[in-house]
Amino acid sequence: MAGVDSGIISSPQLPLDGRVAIVTGASRGIGRAIALHLRSLGAKVVINYASSSNQADLIVSEINSNSDSQSVQAIAVQANVSDPPQVKSLFDQVEQAFGTTVHILVNCAGILDPKYPTLANTTVDDWDSTFAVNTKGAFLCSREAANRMSRGGGGRIICITTSVVGSLLPGYSAYAASKAAVETMTKILAKELKGTGITANCIAPGPVATELFFAGKTEATIKRIVDACPLGRLGETQDITHIVGFLASDSGEWINGQVIRVNGGFTV
Repeated sequence: MAGVDSGIISSPQLPLDGRVAIVTGASRGIGRAIALHLRSLGAKVVINYASSSNQADLIVSEINSNSDSQSVQAIAVQANVSDPPQVKSLFDQVEQAFGTTVHILVNCAGILDPKYPTLANTTVDDWDSTFAVNTKGAFLCSREAANRMSRGGGGRIICITTSVVGSLLPGYSAYAASKAAVETMTKILAKELKGTGITANCIAPGPVATELFFAGKTEATIKRIVDACPLGRLGETQDITHIVGFLASDSGEWINGQVIRVNGGFTV
């Protein structure tokens, strides 16, 4: 990674060797797939989770048991990303575990109301909880990463948003608004980080076949969404993970302040 301190040794086979990545919301779904992919590229990974400790521990066990190295390649850290002290503790634990600051942050933690209420039927509590995780969580983690990466000589901040920001589907008002805020924040952050060697980008998936996507949807709704994609299928997690891996690597250095819609051409 250009701009990262010279103590990092990169292998041509593993482009993220020597780097540490935090993936929030990594116990399942897209976050889990991203963590596993970054590890396959050589990064040591931090599986952040809010409540799914068993799933997080299973991922960590899988990664460490499949590693040729004697050192720990993955840890699980519980932290509510909407709580400032817990976010600070997350980053502190990473530095204690791996002896270095984080080089890659992927903000993937997110929640979506499976009832898909109209704006008129969205409760204040549901609106607040959506923004607490999706927007405040991305803000707190990005802020912490920016300050620490600046001291370390560079890094990558990647926020997972949604293509619903563009398609504007009914029933997604809180979710889309929370992610639109993250996209605006990230574009500004990229400019503010001038001279630090840190890039900040968003990846905005379309419909991806995960537990979060299927929750609350009928077969008819799913079919309608598939039909709206020119490629005639739902996205798979690997459609997203390879773009994350590219942005996290040296090859992605010249992409900065961007929102990449990864959706197979999905439009509604």
